[in-house]
Amino acid sequence: MESRPDLTLEEQITAALDWWRDAGVDHDYAEEPQRQLSDPAEEEAARSQPAPLARPVEEVPKVKLGGEETSWPTSLEAFQQWWTSETSLDDAPVGSRVAPRGNKHADLMVIVPMPELDDRDTLLSGNQGVMVGNMLRAMGIAPEKSYLASALPRHMPAADWKGLAESGLGAVLLHHLELAAPKRLLVLGRDILPLIGLVRSQTPQQLQAGGASIQALASFAPEGLLQNARLRADLWRRWLDWTG
Repeated sequence: MESRPDLTLEEQITAALDWWRDAGVDHDYAEEPQRQLSDPAEEEAARSQPAPLARPVEEVPKVKLGGEETSWPTSLEAFQQWWTSETSLDDAPVGSRVAPRGNKHADLMVIVPMPELDDRDTLLSGNQGVMVGNMLRAMGIAPEKSYLASALPRHMPAADWKGLAESGLGAVLLHHLELAAPKRLLVLGRDILPLIGLVRSQTPQQLQAGGASIQALASFAPEGLLQNARLRADLWRRWLDWTG
């Protein structure tokens, strides 16, 4: 009789698995029979069931800047205070805001996109403000005859202008313009134009703010003018043509 060496338990299990694998059995099988073909009656019943209704996408309502218009200030002085304190205008701390400056019925109102980075108590207190001040002197407009404002209450270099427009920033700016009621408006920043119903144009435009009609001239934002002498010269030429 042929003698065979004794196998360890591990070798016995490995050999058994190899044997079943060679026999084509390499999966675990249950003893309960499983249906391989679908039941036609069940398929027909499933088709007759109405499709589940898709759940409507819930749109998150945009916060309306400034709240209800009926609560907005009705005087320029009250608006300037409201601009720095109304919480619905901005989600940042109100301490980072900078108020506009000037008087009602100014000879020229200058509106820029936002305060300068280092502005604290005074709007346009840095290099941009120096440039705007020089422009006003060259134009023959005294400081007390000018009004300086920004479209945004604080410095926001990555502002979402489209989202701000959808949230109602344009209506707030038009209300501001209506209260300020300047004789002329100089818009320095092309992102501001669609907010107040103006287009990019080299020629003056008529702006409707409430019941007032204001002549407006548009150019690039202050930082662009500072960096490009040609843009400053073009603005000066168009100002002379505008004012005769």
